[in-house]
Amino acid sequence: MSFNPLEQRGIPLDRQVRNWRELNVAPLDPDHCDPYTRCRVIAMNGIEVEAILFSHQFARHCTDPDVRQMLARVRYIESQQQKAVNWLLPGVSSVLETTIAYEQVAVDLTAWVARAEPDPYLKQAYQFGLLEDFDHLYRYANLYELIEHRKAESIVDGLTEVMPGRPTPLHHRAPVDNLREPYDRSRTDPLSKLHALTIMAAEQQTMNFYMNVGPTYMEPIARQLYQEIGMIEEEHVTHYESLVDQGETWWEQLVNHEYNECYLYHSFMEQESDPKVKALWELHLNMELEHLHQACELMRRNDGREPAEILAPALPNVLTFEPNKNYVRQVIEEQLDLTTLGTGYVREAHERFEAMQAALNDGGPAPSDQVMTEHQEAFGRDYRMQEGEHPVPALREDWNHWNR
Repeated sequence: MSFNPLEQRGIPLDRQVRNWRELNVAPLDPDHCDPYTRCRVIAMNGIEVEAILFSHQFARHCTDPDVRQMLARVRYIESQQQKAVNWLLPGVSSVLETTIAYEQVAVDLTAWVARAEPDPYLKQAYQFGLLEDFDHLYRYANLYELIEHRKAESIVDGLTEVMPGRPTPLHHRAPVDNLREPYDRSRTDPLSKLHALTIMAAEQQTMNFYMNVGPTYMEPIARQLYQEIGMIEEEHVTHYESLVDQGETWWEQLVNHEYNECYLYHSFMEQESDPKVKALWELHLNMELEHLHQACELMRRNDGREPAEILAPALPNVLTFEPNKNYVRQVIEEQLDLTTLGTGYVREAHERFEAMQAALNDGGPAPSDQVMTEHQEAFGRDYRMQEGEHPVPALREDWNHWNR
């Protein structure tokens, strides 16, 4: 059954503030929860953080006191939502365990979006980032075994493979080569707008997470790896945010943000296996329906347009967390050797790429390579978890070549 949030009314705004008891959610049990429940929590936290940051930026560029007041009212509720969602994460999990879950989100969320994306150029952008997040998961899994002596399998639970993707040292590119061509807001499929917002928000939250937790480690190799991958997440945020049409008005962006939140809460509610978490998704969906209506009214009043002109007439098929092993392997086989040049992709290293690599590697090997060296010295092997033989025989040869 199709679901059109423009035709639904949620909880009135003046009834959405929750007290401390209501916000005191019980955290997930990391040993017994569905790994994809944890992924949905991490993803929705990133979506809520983006909503809050966007609202703050909008308020800083707005001179209308009535609009600023409405943004503040909704932003307070969004902040409560973000706390309720993020506080579902178990406090007993280490930072590295949460990190591996973040990378599982990056892999399976980006893979699903790439599979569902109707625009070939945008699909390519998601496939490109997918192979890099896949390798980040592999590097952090090796770090996890190296310093905590545990295996990432206990976190990803066989749903996501742990093995090399595009080697992390090759992710460092000249900043100008991280910019992509934006979609055309007047012609693009509404689903493409939702995809771009979703992946941008998820990568932004990962960037923020790494830049804050990285220096809390004592082990030098951990601090260095978080620093390196944190810089790559900066590249990824640039990569994904540049896909959004910069000509969208503030009102369009506000409506798109709220519609996307409705889409994701509805998607996650439809597939959630944990009854308590499912109830939270349903509650937040009913809050977001009213946020969307408030945003739509602001757009009508200030932009002179009907939101239905830019939004899908009904929510797309639910965004689903599910295994993407075969799809990821296919993308590895076809696109492992890509890098970027301007707003496009090439298979050969070029002058700007080589200059960036030389500048970064002047002080020695990248931390992501050093993790592999230390793991090899400690265990005589790398850590990976996959089903059967890898279908890309050249992967190990390429890997050795890149790490000489």
